[in-house]
Amino acid sequence: MLTDTYKLNNGVEIPVVGFGTWQTPNGQVAKDAVLAALESGYRHIDTAAAYGNETSVGEAIKASGIKRDELFVTTKLWNSDHGYESTKKAIDKSLENLGLDYLDLYLIHWPNPVDMRENWAELNAESWRAMEEAVKAGKIRSIGISNFRKHHIDELLKTAEIKPAVNQNYLNPSDMQEDLVKYNNELGILNEAYSPLGTGGLLGNETVNAVAENYGKSAPQVLLRWSLQHGFLPLPKSVHAEYIKSNADIFDFELSEDDMKKLDGLHGAAKMALDPDEATF
Repeated sequence: MLTDTYKLNNGVEIPVVGFGTWQTPNGQVAKDAVLAALESGYRHIDTAAAYGNETSVGEAIKASGIKRDELFVTTKLWNSDHGYESTKKAIDKSLENLGLDYLDLYLIHWPNPVDMRENWAELNAESWRAMEEAVKAGKIRSIGISNFRKHHIDELLKTAEIKPAVNQNYLNPSDMQEDLVKYNNELGILNEAYSPLGTGGLLGNETVNAVAENYGKSAPQVLLRWSLQHGFLPLPKSVHAEYIKSNADIFDFELSEDDMKKLDGLHGAAKMALDPDEATF
């Protein structure tokens, strides 16, 4: 069920599927999409300052009438806000935009912004310190990272008092990032999967659709099920109510070992993960 949870390394429980809002425009579109997700049973909403839709996400949460403690809300620190003071302000701004008293999860969105290449590790450490203080102040329940590779994690752990609870990355059969996933697992950091459908690039894949036909399921449902069976937390997104509801229908079947291997073999079938040390933003 959508209310099933993983237990994070700090004891906080996080719903096993989240509703993503990347590329969902602020305004009625975002509000309606999040409301549709909440009405379909999602209780985990993922946004980011960079998405520009925190305000609409917050409006949907308020309009839903769902109790705050029944929801899990994630947002993220954008690249231009790295550093101690900037991060403190960014956290408060996100809380204001969302209309919330606290965040369930706050992530550093990218480890090495192009404007901060010379001192990225120092700035991540400063941001992390501000995030740790926000945890202690009750503004955030869990903190984590996104798009961090091993060397970024290792640098962060040199000064971190609180271990990251989550590392959110581009994860799907086209790019499983096996070494990174293994390292996260060894550290007890949950692997969250954004673009679990390969940003749509896997939906027309012959192998994916053949596997889907075996189970009487859609390609998105099979890809999301694959993600769960790898122990990932997928973050599907859509602005269409029927797809939002359909993407939640993934708990009544299990992919066979053979079909999991077929999907595992699709390396490079869609986009690959962007190298955070070469990202131009």
